Amino acid sequence: MLTDAQLMRYNRQILLHDFDIAGQERLQQARVLVVGLGGLGCPAALYLAAAGVGELVLVDGDAVELSNLQRQIAHTGDDIGTNKARSAAAAIAALNPEVTLHVMEEPLLEPAMAAVLSRVDLVLDATDNYPVRFALNRACIAAGVPLVSAAAVRSEGQLAVFDPTRGGPCYACLYTEGDADTALSCSESGVLAPLVGVIGSLQAMEALKLLSGYGEALRGRLLVIDLRSVEFRALALPVRANCPACGHLHN
Repeated sequence: MLTDAQLMRYNRQILLHDFDIAGQERLQQARVLVVGLGGLGCPAALYLAAAGVGELVLVDGDAVELSNLQRQIAHTGDDIGTNKARSAAAAIAALNPEVTLHVMEEPLLEPAMAAVLSRVDLVLDATDNYPVRFALNRACIAAGVPLVSAAAVRSEGQLAVFDPTRGGPCYACLYTEGDADTALSCSESGVLAPLVGVIGSLQAMEALKLLSGYGEALRGRLLVIDLRSVEFRALALPVRANCPACGHLHN
């Protein structure tokens, strides 16, 4: 049940006819794991909190550095040296103190993922660590939890929803673990600051749609963006035959 103050805070969302109070209440009851509080995770987590997601689990083992401040908007100069999950939690609490926050100041390793995922409804993959991405994909499949995955480098970004237990492909249908050896990184290739804001915000939007039942989620499609030329393309993403991660769900 929403209070009068909550009805006022979330009024602009509640006005949407196919979102309404029921959608807001679903957000209030939702629990989301955000892995990575860098360029993507900062805007994504801030928007999830602002929109009224009830509980966020924030995971990052890194500390804020000066080079992060160009694009990681939950952190400030005063946060340099502070753990990123802790810094982001402070920004979120200032934005919306009603959100319940859990902070993990160490990397989320695969053996611990099952226990953490058993307590959440959705996972946002905002990491730049490919072994973690593949491990999260496997853990989400095992737990039956949707995974909203995004990546950004230079002026280009990608976004997809992976939820093979309800149909469609998984992250390993798109990439194999050998692809990580040739993947670009922001530290080597650069990234324009607003790109991660755009992609991270879209990542939050997909999460909000999945949690509230609003609109059509990006299942079975890969959104590819290039802000240098302002091109947006949604590509069909099929299930990979004999996928090592989700193939057993489609046989």
